[in-house]
Amino acid sequence: MRRFADRVEAGHRLAEALQQYRGDQPLVLGLPRGGVPVGLEVARGIEAPLDVLVVRKIGAPGHAEFAVGAIAAGVTMLHDEVIDQLGISRARLARTIQEEMLELERRNTLYRGKRPPVSVENRTVIIVDDGLATGATATAAVRAIKRQHPRRVIFATPVGAAESVAALRAEADEVVCLETPDDFRAVSRWYDDFSPTSDTEVMECLAKAHTGAAVAGKEIAQ
Repeated sequence: MRRFADRVEAGHRLAEALQQYRGDQPLVLGLPRGGVPVGLEVARGIEAPLDVLVVRKIGAPGHAEFAVGAIAAGVTMLHDEVIDQLGISRARLARTIQEEMLELERRNTLYRGKRPPVSVENRTVIIVDDGLATGATATAAVRAIKRQHPRRVIFATPVGAAESVAALRAEADEVVCLETPDDFRAVSRWYDDFSPTSDTEVMECLAKAHTGAAVAGKEIAQ
């Protein structure tokens, strides 16, 4: 498969695969942090507005990178079988969920300020992330948006695990994934530069989008 130089190049390539939605007045929602710079390039490429959808992974206590679920606005999704297999107590899991809810609220406040979310009702919504590993956050994101009565929900990502892509097709109206390598292992393996995206970079991307840069095609400072 062809690797991605960075999130900007990944967004360019993803936008090419989403051109069919260009005239459908779609809304692009980037999942912070890494999905936002990808989402900005998608928004620029299909001439669509960009907003942010904050979703938080619920990591196994003591193993934060191993997802046992995810939360988004109005949605808590848990992999009960995995939780039971790991022997995670519900009390400890509840504490982890509460911590992630606080972080979700912090990020929403930081990224949005007083700006309300863009309405998705009766719109084509394209949710963008920089990769799809377990699919937990993607599933929570799709379910959260579906509660708001969009016309269609598309999940788009440059690279993902084949089994996660297949499972997500049962949730979203469409899943667009450019690469599904057999030896996936982790999203970071498929980028030359997978540097962490900061809160500041997320806010810069949103500022560019909301001042018209996403449609005007102005260059983003890297």
